[in-house]
Amino acid sequence: MTSISIGIDVGGTGIKAALVDTSTGELASSRIRIPTPDGAEPDAVAQICKELISQLEAPSSALVGVCLPAVVTHGITRSAANISDSWIDLGAEGLLTAALDRRVHVLNDADAAGVAEMTYGAGRNASGVTIMATLGTGIGSALFIQKTLVPNTEFGHLDIGEYIDIESYASYGAFQRDQISQEQWGKRLEKFFAHLEKLISPGLFIVGGGASKSHEKFFPFIKVKTQLVPAETKNAAGIIGAATMAVQYL
Repeated sequence: MTSISIGIDVGGTGIKAALVDTSTGELASSRIRIPTPDGAEPDAVAQICKELISQLEAPSSALVGVCLPAVVTHGITRSAANISDSWIDLGAEGLLTAALDRRVHVLNDADAAGVAEMTYGAGRNASGVTIMATLGTGIGSALFIQKTLVPNTEFGHLDIGEYIDIESYASYGAFQRDQISQEQWGKRLEKFFAHLEKLISPGLFIVGGGASKSHEKFFPFIKVKTQLVPAETKNAAGIIGAATMAVQYL
């Protein structure tokens, strides 16, 4: 028996959605995308989410999971990255529930990606402590203990040595900005992962984000003791994780 939910991944440039069979983690529809409206104001984003659901022709009973580039506590977005500051301290879950006329669960985008990996991907057989890092414009993170999410970690904002906000030094955005080699980038990432290793002693690092598709180019230059593996759910991770969490929480 299938369990179909809707996953929506809100980003600074695009909002993506699909139907997800949460019994398997497989997409049950095509993934569709609409550009994020200028300014990414809450009401405008809500309308795009409504349009995406309409295009998906989702069952009326389908639950909705929405992940955002924000810290989320009890349905309230406490921060905003690459979206309007109007999201800060906003009752996002209530806003989206009213706009979509469906039951909605809201969570952080890196947490959603981590849930997808821990449930269906590279972390499905993990135990102990696992850290997911998403490499993009910044560095997102998700922490799991015995596969249970510890939400809203912001390890990309750690100050490590001389580097304030390590993501400004080691993210994929920094790699592109500074036009460095894969080896140089790997060494920067090593500072990040080695620091987490020192603080938390995880059993597994999962690396996601668009850059993970080319992990073989920079992984060899990251020398840490902890096993380092690429994510398996790729660009659908946020959608899959958001839909999965909707089923768990609603």
